[in-house]
Amino acid sequence: MAHILIVDDHAVVRAGLRQFLLDDPRITKVDEADSGQQAMEVLRRERYDLMILDINMPGRSGLDILRNVTSAHPETRVLIVSGYPERQYAVNVLKGGASGYISKESAPEELLKAVHIVLTGRRYVSATLAEQLVTDLDVDNEKPIHAGLSEREFQIFCKLATGKAVSDIAQELCLSVKTVSTYRSRVLEKMNFISNADITTYALRNGLMQ
Repeated sequence: MAHILIVDDHAVVRAGLRQFLLDDPRITKVDEADSGQQAMEVLRRERYDLMILDINMPGRSGLDILRNVTSAHPETRVLIVSGYPERQYAVNVLKGGASGYISKESAPEELLKAVHIVLTGRRYVSATLAEQLVTDLDVDNEKPIHAGLSEREFQIFCKLATGKAVSDIAQELCLSVKTVSTYRSRVLEKMNFISNADITTYALRNGLMQ
């Protein structure tokens, strides 16, 4: 019997997912959180088998929450349900510890399939993503540039893309300014960019920002 926490800043989305999941007799409890901060507070009070998490939220991003959950609450698996393009985000969030990634445009039956797979301890990838991963093994140069970033580098890349200053990122992630600056330099070097403006332009062109 599964306990699930939905983390999304849209009340309608949470309500729809909650009602849909509770129709499954194998799911006995579904709670909601409208922000990353609230999600972490709830996790400190109760144990959940699965967190269904959106990436694009105000305040702490889904990537930040994912990192915190995988380190502080490893018993809680994370399924990312996002409107961002699967090709651009899925590999990076799987590298970051997520147990699956599914588009918000997917059919409800596909979401339920993903939930059941993740709850059994396996990872979920869509047929489209599985095909992409196999293709990438054969044609390495077709991978997007950001696929070569580490989990932490990608996390900081996303924050830089939105225009956040290094000092603000350091405060959000509880890192030193020097450490964030080092990660920024690595991102620029790996992607062959010169400035933060290049990062933002790339993110917009590749659907990594809304």
